[in-house]
Amino acid sequence: MIMITGGAYQGKTEFVRSRFLCSITDGEACDLDSVFSAECIGNYHLLVKRLLARGDDPIAFTERLCRENPDLIVIMNEIGGGIVPIEKEDRIWREQVGRAGCIIADISDTVVRICCGIPTVIKGEML
Repeated sequence: MIMITGGAYQGKTEFVRSRFLCSITDGEACDLDSVFSAECIGNYHLLVKRLLARGDDPIAFTERLCRENPDLIVIMNEIGGGIVPIEKEDRIWREQVGRAGCIIADISDTVVRICCGIPTVIKGEML
């Protein structure tokens, strides 16, 4: 598994497109079952939001995803920095994205953080 993370609009998707010949499934709008066979999932943080809205457990979903699709590339925004959201739902979402990210990072062979388009490997080796 490979994890690509960083702030919004920092070049994560462009980095994946430049390094891998893969299709990117959009976590914001995809069929949830499709992620178990996807090559790459973009917007994983928004997939977590969708799971919460449905009443599903994003942590159990993420653990299952890691077991069933270990060659996956996951692209997700870092949303844990900055001001703590006022709305309870947004705080829960932020926490669940962080927990899911920890699970994905733990199982990933490589974790890359993108800032201003510049990749920094924080686990493993450069791709």
